[in-house]
Formats: sequence, C-alpha cells, structure tokens
Amino acid sequence: MARFISPDPAARAAILRDAQRDKMTRSAHAYVRGSTEKFYEWLEASAGRIPQGPAVWICGDCHSGNLGPVSSARGQVAIQIRDLDQTVIGNPAHDLIRLGLSLATAARGSNLPGVTTALMVEHMVEGYEAGLHGETLAPDADGAPREVRRVLKQALTRRWKHLARERIEDVRPAIPLGPRFWALSEAERAALSALAADEGLRRLVTGLQHRPDDAPIEILDGAYWMKGCSSLGRLRYALLVGVGGEDGRSETCLIDIKEAVVAAAPRAPNAPMPANNAERVVAGARALSPFLGKRMLAGKLLRRQVVIRELMPQDLKLEIESLTRDEAVRAAHYLALVVGRAHARQMDAATKASWLAELSRNRSKTLDAPFWLWSAIVELIQSHEAAYLNHCRRYALEARAA
Repeated sequence: MARFISPDPAARAAILRDAQRDKMTRSAHAYVRGSTEKFYEWLEASAGRIPQGPAVWICGDCHSGNLGPVSSARGQVAIQIRDLDQTVIGNPAHDLIRLGLSLATAARGSNLPGVTTALMVEHMVEGYEAGLHGETLAPDADGAPREVRRVLKQALTRRWKHLARERIEDVRPAIPLGPRFWALSEAERAALSALAADEGLRRLVTGLQHRPDDAPIEILDGAYWMKGCSSLGRLRYALLVGVGGEDGRSETCLIDIKEAVVAAAPRAPNAPMPANNAERVVAGARALSPFLGKRMLAGKLLRRQVVIRELMPQDLKLEIESLTRDEAVRAAHYLALVVGRAHARQMDAATKASWLAELSRNRSKTLDAPFWLWSAIVELIQSHEAAYLNHCRRYALEARAA
C-alpha cells in the first residue's frame, strides 16, 4: 500500500472545496444540507411572508442530519439538536421551514409521492406544537420512527472502542494519517499544545461524572480533520487526550476542535448575543441542547475562534435516507417535537400561547398546516432541486474538462 502524504496546509482549501462540491452532488438531500446560505438567501427574499415568532435561540440549520442522540456529562442519552454552528437568537419559524425542506427532500429521495410530503408537513406541525406544550415521546417508544429507535439502541451500547474504530480506525492512542486525517504543521502542533495546557480544557475533559476533577491531562496525538460538508474549509482538528484516573490508569478521549464563523442565519434585531462566534455557538447549544452545550467550550486557536468538545461514543448523526410512508410521517412528527421542546425551554407560558395562536392561523380546511409553511417548503424544493441539477451539471462539465 502506498504511503499517504498529507497535503501542505496551503493546499488544503482547494482540496476541501472540491470535497464539498463532490459531496453535494450525491443527492438533492445532500445538496440541501450543504447549501445553508442559499436557504437564507430565499428567506431574505421572502421577508414579510413568514410570521415573526418570539425571539429565541434557534438551530439556524435545522435539517434532519443535525439531530440525533447526544450524551450528557452524566451518561444520559437523548435525541437533541447536535450541530449549532448557525445558532442565533432569531425566528423559530426558520427552524420549522428548514426542517420541513430537509424532510420533504428526503421523502422525494425515497420516491414517496407528494401526498406523503403533505402528510409529513401536517404531522411536523402537530409534533412541533406538542413539543411546545411540553409533551414527550421516548425515542425507544413504539410511536418513535424506526431510524430513531435503531440509532438510539446503537448509541446506548457504544463504548470508546466503537468511537475510536469509527473515527480514527484504531483503539490505540494515535491518529492514523490518511484521507480524513492530515499531518499538522509545526505552528498547528504548538498551538494545540498551548490549548491543551489551558485550565478550561482540563475542566471540560474532567467534567464527565466518572473522572476526578483534578485529573491531569496530556496530548497523545493530533491531526487536521477533514470532516462534514457545510463546514469544510474551516479549521477542524482532532485531538487525542489522555486523562489520569483515580486508580492510576489513563483514559483516552477524542476532542473535536472546530472553527466558529459568522452565522448566515438572520438574527433578531438587537438580540443580546455574544459578539464572539464561539461563545455564540456555546450559548445557543446550552439553550437548545443542554446535554451537548454543557460539554462545549469556546476558545481561540491560531487567532481564530473555535468551539471545543469531547466526542462521546453515544453522539450519533440521525441518517434519514430511505423512508416508507409511515416512517416519513413518524419522523416528521418526532423530529419536530424535539425542535419544539428546544424552543419551548426558552419561552414563558404567555409567549408559548401567543406563538401557538400564530401557528394556528392561516390553515385551510384541506391542509392542517399553516399555508405560509407549506408554500415556503414548495418554493424551496423547486429552487433547491434546480440549483442541485445545475450544481451537478457544472461539476460534470468541469470533471470532463479536467
């Protein structure tokens, strides 16, 4: 086997751009997930047609892949929002529309008829309103979607060895260089060493219930991480850290370090948000996804703002690629319920009642969903499918020329 040679740091940007463009050709659903800014261009052009909900922390990029099992520091597991790069204090209607677009695109990718998409939107609104009312649905309950039950069962049985083999392909304390992990420059290695020496990182790592508060930590290995789709091109590092235990044994953990940039999601006027983008992401996570937010830390690396978190074996992405009609409807209800509960945590009774009243307006006798939501999803599907095909055409033409 030929030895892998990591790209020079100066060449990374071009490689990452190509990888992102390739990922976005794989399906319309993948294109939707990687084109957040296009979604907000449509929102800006649609000003005045979408109701203004209460100003709360929103996900900002609320597609189905950004929800999934998340572990708390105490080992509890729940389905929550798991990616908060775009989080802002904004209009909760934006999360509903983005989730509806994602689910509708997944339904079309599963060759489900348009009638199913209409039912999904109805059940999505029902689930969201149930979440606002404080209702819960255990992810392992019979009413939960099959994919949710499957991924939760998988999460509950996972241990460090599963995370290591999945992320770094080995349980030994080293990160093997290859297509996903690239060698660090000397400047990057020095910056990561300095970050690991910070007391804030040590407190983050020792925050898990079973670890001593005063446990020492040390860097075992690090690498540049080629990961994700919409985040490709930003700084991203994987850091293997050893943690001392009470019995003298060392435990290994995997730290994800991700650059935080300005959010494309529109924010509420005069919203009291941190100016620092990493602090904004952490604040949004703590409001929307407490399990994840309490395991995150804002920091600085190479003069850039970064979000730091320990990856847990239970943290998994919910992949919805192939759906039956019943599963599509269940998924729409369940995931919207999760989002509704995340929004409701931030609202008092009067605010929730007002927002629920707004959601109940503009519903026709034939569609139990607000007309503005249905029309938004239809328009977005049209624009994104056309953009997806044009993206694929450009990609094919460029590949032929090359």
